[in-house]
Amino acid sequence: MEYLRVFVSKQDKIRAIDFGTAKVYGSENMSRANLLIKAYYEALYELLVANRDFLVGRIEDVLAEEIEAGQYDDLDDEKFAAYVDACRAFIDERIELYNPFGIQYLYSRERAKEAFEMELQLNWYDSRAEFHALVEAARIKAASLADEDDFEPHAKELAKEVGAFPDKSIISAYCERPALNKLPDYVVAKAIEEIIA
Repeated sequence: MEYLRVFVSKQDKIRAIDFGTAKVYGSENMSRANLLIKAYYEALYELLVANRDFLVGRIEDVLAEEIEAGQYDDLDDEKFAAYVDACRAFIDERIELYNPFGIQYLYSRERAKEAFEMELQLNWYDSRAEFHALVEAARIKAASLADEDDFEPHAKELAKEVGAFPDKSIISAYCERPALNKLPDYVVAKAIEEIIA
């Protein structure tokens, strides 16, 4: 993890410094679970950046499989190419979602909560239960961590345990009601889960 370092101060308080913003987080405003979730997002960012070429290459295969399984007969070569382009854009969007220097760090805590709620309303899938499960898994895992523990391996374990948020919500919502407009999100979520597994 290059961007967020966690350490214990002389007063035995958890501290973290975000080297991207030079912001210091203290135990008074940052729990171990919050630090673990930030480390989780950073681990996902690094994983997706390192595997971007694989993801881009994999989307054509997954898209073709899903189109065949979904009986989308009206998809000609031109439309298929447009869906491939959409999936590539969604990969980049997802990488940016996890970026430690991304837009989520530009908001105050209250504004970030508002932005998150607005995103939940705009998505075609409901990811609230998955997010709560991620937070709960982070709390449980963080409770067993000592202050001096390195959060990076635990963040990677968390990603393997719960997947990349919001993939499970996307996959289950698509499987319940498949539709062409949901396909790019679904294909990207499926490819990302392949590299996490």
